[in-house]
Amino acid sequence: MLTSDDVRATRERLGPVGVWMGSLLSPAPIDQERQAARRIEELGYGSLWTGETVGGKEAFAHQSVLLAATEHLTTGTGIANVWSRQPGSMEGGAATLGAAYPGRFVLGIGISHAPIVDRSGQTYEKPMEKMRHYLDGMDAAVSYGPATDVPVPRVLAALRPKMLRLARDRADGAHPYLVPSAHTALAREALGPDKLLIPEQAVVVESDPAEARRIARGHLSGYLLLPNYVNNLKHLGYADDLDDGGSDRLVDAIVAWGSEEDIARRVKEHHDSGADHVLLQPLGDIAAGITQLERLAPVLLGR
Repeated sequence: MLTSDDVRATRERLGPVGVWMGSLLSPAPIDQERQAARRIEELGYGSLWTGETVGGKEAFAHQSVLLAATEHLTTGTGIANVWSRQPGSMEGGAATLGAAYPGRFVLGIGISHAPIVDRSGQTYEKPMEKMRHYLDGMDAAVSYGPATDVPVPRVLAALRPKMLRLARDRADGAHPYLVPSAHTALAREALGPDKLLIPEQAVVVESDPAEARRIARGHLSGYLLLPNYVNNLKHLGYADDLDDGGSDRLVDAIVAWGSEEDIARRVKEHHDSGADHVLLQPLGDIAAGITQLERLAPVLLGR
């Protein structure tokens, strides 16, 4: 795990704001995502994160494309699925990228969701036990990977208290996804001050409430079918807000919409609650996403 000095150095490298663009980049042609990554780097965002789906772009190969296309941008997996590779391969893949691109890669790993894992022909069960044993296997494989001049941070996709405590005890922090800013305060309390906290925040630069919420509900529709997210939202007090695509209250809590200044205020809420690095997920297609990031950069990054 990272030392306190390593954590401080990682925070400095990442800066306050990055980008989560997995849903848009994963299906995109390689040349198109290279262009997007270069533009995100030019705008001054500190990182670019992508996810991993069954049958989609393999996490580490995908990261290598983005890293090779850029000069100094940090990339991250949000997340690399523990069901997609054995622990030694996860550790070795991260170490390889860390050795090739020192200080430019963050490994985010997660337990995924039963419907996704079941489609891969595996059986999703005992997620906490699975993750603990998986981390044991990663730790046992550390000595076999390439040496890295800059340690690769390991963060867990953690939502609820038990997984957050595991992120505190066995990793370098947490990468919560699909959470309101109120969750960030709970996560920071669970992690303590010396761990990385990197939440995702979906955004729509759109001031018309009806249109913004229409886009937001389209984004939420698939996630509200996944038990891990639904159970976390219930835990956070949204049990009565989940039907019919989500209430306005839920939509507004999960997706920041409005003017650039409105979205900047939501990002500030995360930072004030303890986030180190907030990942913006612009909704829409890639072109719309880049346009929104261009509009937000002067407010969030002073550019």
